[in-house]
Amino acid sequence: MATTRRPRGPELSEDEKQELREAFELFDTERKGTVDLHELKVLMRALGFDVKKAEVVKYVHDVDPHNGGFVTFDQYLSLMTDRYGDRNPDDEMMKAFSLFDGDGSGTINVRNLRAVARELGETLTDDELQAMIDEFDNDQDGEIDAEEFISIMKQGSAY
Repeated sequence: MATTRRPRGPELSEDEKQELREAFELFDTERKGTVDLHELKVLMRALGFDVKKAEVVKYVHDVDPHNGGFVTFDQYLSLMTDRYGDRNPDDEMMKAFSLFDGDGSGTINVRNLRAVARELGETLTDDELQAMIDEFDNDQDGEIDAEEFISIMKQGSAY
């Protein structure tokens, strides 16, 4: 079965490749080195891509026009490389912000941070949580808004 590849966008980092490999292996439950199209759709959704079945079929057809309903890791890596290149960093940061903003208030406060810390198994005092907020709270309102959060995220990345 011949595989055709579209020209790739930017290459993935080793961390991104490892993330994709681990996700693929979780869905390759029979350890055959392949996932079916339904598993691929669920896998892509788990990685934050809002895809429909028809889109998944098209993506797979792009990397292998003669596909028999299964995708190998190399094919998956090829199609995900293209998808990763299409991601918008600001959108990704806003998704992350919404995970911290559990009450949907538009800000991250001590209560939000406490819930996230508890979920991660961390035990921090309210003073420690407030100190985390104060360090990045540019407008001194006692909370982190989306703009402040994005600023924090850009400081810690190669954005």
